[in-house]
Amino acid sequence: MKNSICIVGLLLYAGTAFGQADIYAGDAFRYSEVTQTGTARMKGLGGNHAGLGGDISSTFGNPAGLGFYNRSEISLSPSFNLLNSQATYIGTQRTTNKTTPNISQFGLVLAGSKQNDNRRWRRTALGITYNRQVSLANSFVFEGRNNRSSIVDSYIVDANSRNLTGEQINQAYNQNTNEADFLSAAAYQMYLINGSPTSNTAVTGPPYFRYDATRPTQQLNTYESSGTHSQWTIGYAGNLDDKLYIGASLGISRLRFNYENVYRETVVGGLVFNNYSQTDNFTVTGNGINFSLGVIYKLDRSLQLGAYLTTPTFSSVKETFEQSIKVDAKDPTLPLQQNEVFVVPNNFDYSMTTPLRASGGLTYFLGSGKIGFITATADYVGYAGMRVTTNVYDAQGNTDFKNDVKRAVQGTYLNVVNLRAGAEIRAGLLRFRGGVAYLPDPYKQKLNDIDRSKVLISGGLGVRTDRFFLDGSVTYNTLKSAYTPYSLPNASDFASAQINSKLTNITVTAGVFF
Repeated sequence: MKNSICIVGLLLYAGTAFGQADIYAGDAFRYSEVTQTGTARMKGLGGNHAGLGGDISSTFGNPAGLGFYNRSEISLSPSFNLLNSQATYIGTQRTTNKTTPNISQFGLVLAGSKQNDNRRWRRTALGITYNRQVSLANSFVFEGRNNRSSIVDSYIVDANSRNLTGEQINQAYNQNTNEADFLSAAAYQMYLINGSPTSNTAVTGPPYFRYDATRPTQQLNTYESSGTHSQWTIGYAGNLDDKLYIGASLGISRLRFNYENVYRETVVGGLVFNNYSQTDNFTVTGNGINFSLGVIYKLDRSLQLGAYLTTPTFSSVKETFEQSIKVDAKDPTLPLQQNEVFVVPNNFDYSMTTPLRASGGLTYFLGSGKIGFITATADYVGYAGMRVTTNVYDAQGNTDFKNDVKRAVQGTYLNVVNLRAGAEIRAGLLRFRGGVAYLPDPYKQKLNDIDRSKVLISGGLGVRTDRFFLDGSVTYNTLKSAYTPYSLPNASDFASAQINSKLTNITVTAGVFF
């Protein structure tokens, strides 16, 4: 089980003061925050799925929309995420850019033949798609000079709290594997922390101290992550009297995520150390399942209403968390046996339940659809219902873990209603689209007074013929977060990086009808 990193939303916030329950509550949210999905057409419209059909995105959105298909389709959607992160830390600003290419969607819809007009069920359709639900790629760098503390001070706090002698901390280190049981034990092997003499002069122990304690440190942090929470979906829908469309789908999700965070300090004018660093590596894989049920009803030729419900995704997750400490000594008399010590990897298996989702929306057709349409959606997301459980402990330990995470989720996250709106204008073969989405802040408490709500602005252009279509979209949004590399009992002794990010998604969808 990892012991020092908690990620909030797209960006990351970390601190050793967080407990395990808070960390896994944050994990459940990170893998669940769906901002916008679908083809370029749907993204250009703001991600509206509830009241609009006839798009392959209906397979994993409102499956009832498959009932509008009167011919089969195959399509592919390559995408690019352009991330610009600006981090400010102790008065210093750093900018990072990252471009991530991916396949955001591809799939197939098989439309059934039209039934006899005397039958009320007119058409059916089967859809099979792949879709990226959540993109987990991220990157940022921050640095600054700290005149008040060092990350080594957090190791000292941990060592003092354990109340172990130096010899007992030594016993937490395996010389054969070069691994320590915890971070402060690794730091002790590198002489980053040292024990004070006790009444027995041959024994050292708390309070622990560090060399170069009065020297400022130049602190540099680099974070890089990749991965996705994706889904394969099979959907089926039918059309009753060309008025009522009913559909259902089964989703098989795949979670893949990894990050590397490297924190480095250079001692300004240090006498014992030139620099030292801590590296954290984290890998997650998982599989899950969910179900969706949806309806769309045409009131008349100009107005249709839609709604769908998606169950939580029930996932089995495996993670590995690894850490190491590396030093570059300046004092040649320091009796170092090696310059890097690893912490014993933490492997942890658990089950995760993502939020229940329910959406309702409408579409109004201009000129009975000949001119275009306006569509809007309200998405309910039950973040307070996220759960994480495990079977790695005894019965009481598993129950305590489940209840602790439940309390952390309910104490941290709110159920929210995301609002979306979009429009399409038709001009011959051309389609002009625009959309907006508002995703309110799901956190009960502000993090460093940061409003983490999101506004996504999107636009798109498409060409459609009887045989093929080509659509493009651009979605832009900004978001704010913070990262704390380490924490100490006195809040004035450590700092957080304020991170402003600009995310642009470019998606192109090409498809053919047959």
